[in-house]
Amino acid sequence: MISKEVMLKDRRVIVDLNCPVARFPHNPVLTAREVNQVWQDPGLQVSTVHNAGIALHGGDTVMLFRSNLRCGMSVLGIARSSNGVDGWRVEPRPAMAPAAEGDAFAPGTDVKALIENESGGVEDPRITQIGDAYYITYSAYHATVKNRVRVSLATTRDFSHFMRYGPVLERDMRNVVVFPEPISGRYAGLFRPNDTTGGDVGGIYTQIKLGWTSSIESNQWEIQPEPFMRTDAGPSAFSDKIGPGAPPFRTAKGWLSVFHGVRTTMDGNPYVLGVALHDLADPARVKMSSIPILLPSRADCRVEDAAYTHVPQVVFTCGVVRRDDGSVLIYYGGNDTVMNVGVTHEDVLIALCESYGQDPLTGHLKYDIRGRQS
Repeated sequence: MISKEVMLKDRRVIVDLNCPVARFPHNPVLTAREVNQVWQDPGLQVSTVHNAGIALHGGDTVMLFRSNLRCGMSVLGIARSSNGVDGWRVEPRPAMAPAAEGDAFAPGTDVKALIENESGGVEDPRITQIGDAYYITYSAYHATVKNRVRVSLATTRDFSHFMRYGPVLERDMRNVVVFPEPISGRYAGLFRPNDTTGGDVGGIYTQIKLGWTSSIESNQWEIQPEPFMRTDAGPSAFSDKIGPGAPPFRTAKGWLSVFHGVRTTMDGNPYVLGVALHDLADPARVKMSSIPILLPSRADCRVEDAAYTHVPQVVFTCGVVRRDDGSVLIYYGGNDTVMNVGVTHEDVLIALCESYGQDPLTGHLKYDIRGRQS
């Protein structure tokens, strides 16, 4: 069985097919307590720190985290770490709050509509670096139209100034990630629209589609009509909901993408993390691991007795960092409450996709659970 020795801060740990992700023993790495020590204005005190986009910039790892203010609205803040694991330095004000006059808007943007669309809060950023530009897709909520959410686009080069471009598509959606380089002359993205027929699981919540554009800033995406990843019923840990998590990253064997999945239970909808391997030239050709790489546990939401916990049984990622040795840091929210970090290795993730896969459209296992490869 494949196993890899990887570094997690100053200790060596082993990851393998039975334990694909090793948790940092001192998780969580960032909580509401640390943010509130910096954001001392009562109007900026937060109850959560979770679902952070991740980027490398200026010698630091930048965490663009989501926090729920105590009033219920979400904003995005920034913390930086020199080693990408601990010692996070929180910046003194939110980096992105709901858009307002005076923010930077791209030419041709309908500023009034964009401000209205973000009036309910901004959430769940994903960051893709292309050259010296960082493309941020994030969920923007309307303040008065129930469940109205649009994934929107912003760019930055310094994580101090942000240019808004508005919704990437004019439809309800929460999960969009962009590949970090052109493929056959165009840019690719993974899309999971919201199901508008009612409920939080099932329907098109079980589908991921591929989209293409010649210019990310244009917000003109051609979405393929049929999903290339889909789950439905069955015993899968992803049977009732899937969605892109972190932006994909390149390996010698394909693009690896970490996604989230949900299986409805008698006691809620636990979120897990899965992994898929996309062909380098055609991302719709995909091998999807049937085995989650991380399931929620008590270790993922350690808080003080009097601290607030937002949503139970959730691990959720918006960002990963691949290191030069093939190891991968996964930054994930625990219970939509705190930020954690774990480590894995691309060879382990690839082996899960290649040897323990499921059909990406039917969910049927690609291996025999009695030990014989199918």
